[in-house]
Amino acid sequence: MAHLAIITQLEQKRDQARSGGGVARVEKQHERGKLTARERLEVLLDHDSFEEFDMFVEHRCLSFGMQDKQIAGDGVVVGSGMINGRLVFVFSQDFTVHGGSLSETNAKKICKIMDMAIQNGAPIIGLNDSGGARIQEGVDSLAGYAEIFKRNVLASGVVPQISVIMGPCAGGAVYSPALTDFTIMVRDSSYMFVTGPEVVKTVTHEHVTQEELGGASTHTRKTGVADLAFDNDIEALLEVRRLMNFLPSSNREKPPTIPTNDPADRVDLALNTLVPDHANKAYDMLELISSVADEGDFFQIQPEHAPNILIGFTRMEGATVGVVANQPMELAGCLDIDASKKAARFVRFCDAFNIPLLTLVDVPGFLPGTAQEHHGIIKHGAKLIYAYAEATVPKITLITRKAYGGAYIVMSSKNLRGDINFAWPSAEIAVMGPEGAVEIVFRGSVANDEERQTRIREYREMFASPFVAASRGYIDDVIRPQNTRWRICRALAMLRNKDVQNPWKKHDNLPL
Repeated sequence: MAHLAIITQLEQKRDQARSGGGVARVEKQHERGKLTARERLEVLLDHDSFEEFDMFVEHRCLSFGMQDKQIAGDGVVVGSGMINGRLVFVFSQDFTVHGGSLSETNAKKICKIMDMAIQNGAPIIGLNDSGGARIQEGVDSLAGYAEIFKRNVLASGVVPQISVIMGPCAGGAVYSPALTDFTIMVRDSSYMFVTGPEVVKTVTHEHVTQEELGGASTHTRKTGVADLAFDNDIEALLEVRRLMNFLPSSNREKPPTIPTNDPADRVDLALNTLVPDHANKAYDMLELISSVADEGDFFQIQPEHAPNILIGFTRMEGATVGVVANQPMELAGCLDIDASKKAARFVRFCDAFNIPLLTLVDVPGFLPGTAQEHHGIIKHGAKLIYAYAEATVPKITLITRKAYGGAYIVMSSKNLRGDINFAWPSAEIAVMGPEGAVEIVFRGSVANDEERQTRIREYREMFASPFVAASRGYIDDVIRPQNTRWRICRALAMLRNKDVQNPWKKHDNLPL
């Protein structure tokens, strides 16, 4: 009978933990269009794969009557599970229990699974829905955040870390997502800010809504703090599953390979006319990415922030490839501060996790102007130089049209250790465009407009082809556009076992 009693008590405890903050609070969560912490894990993970830890943990706070508010689990569900048969470690904050606020014991639960993820070489996925630090616990809660941040840093470059913001994320809570590799938000139900609208109003007298201050639109477009935003919890979680399919489990592995029926030597005649005859006409670089990718699949990262550069994951012959591409449809493909930071962080992620890099170049230069200069384009542009020069993964570059000046150098040029550098016949590799070059080289010596046009034609004939760069070995081959996929696939196959070691160092000093 004693045995039966303890089993009954176990089931009662499990039921209490699974019910979270109770029926009323769960219903309120659903009314907001949000899933509960456990429902989210059911969507994210393979069916019946979740192994929960610390289900019975309760807080130890005795202040402000908290001793009478004990709920099993204490506001966060943690454990391991599978995504398409691959191990991940997860935590899911439960807003129905004390607003999902972080307590000392709650933080220890999260830290436990982060430690296990590092030790076992598996990704960490955090589903954030929290009111922030548990005020009743004071410094114990703050110390809990510090312990999480420390592990975010130690895990960086070791295992992939993904944060999904599915509710409020304020104060110290925002810094863990900022330290992770990818941050995904849910439109109209999630927001991130260090100080909320009321504090802003008190200190600066600005009137701003939560959405304006830190909603999904703000962070995916303006700040770049979030990489992607989706319309609801289910869509966001399913896209996390899709993202995981491109990533290795740790820095000791290569990304998964997905079988494909798309032939590597597929020819695309449409690429022969992709670049317009007129040098100042735009075209969509996404068409080229879709053409070279297996079955046209491209998982774009930060599509709304700095759209003048495209980043994301695709596959070629089933293997993950990281793509960085100038987008002539936006700012003529110029590099600016936001584009440099966006691309540099992506390049460093790919290098950390053994993902080859494909760089597609059509860049007339860095964006000019006082705003860019005064906000530090020099230092921010240097981040992209640093990222490419540092990277030891296979690097393949294709110049489709313009590659001018410092921007040519930055975009994975041969002298930044590009492995294979291709160009289309339409490529122009020069210090600057013909008009600007003639103004400088022949300053004061051009008699009239007719002579000026002649000089421009001469300059264009000299540099409006890739053959000068090819003659000096800076371009490995000039390829026909229709054969682009085939040539890139062959180059990737050749570089599969590339092994380059950088000089020993404690760590680098990236130009932050």
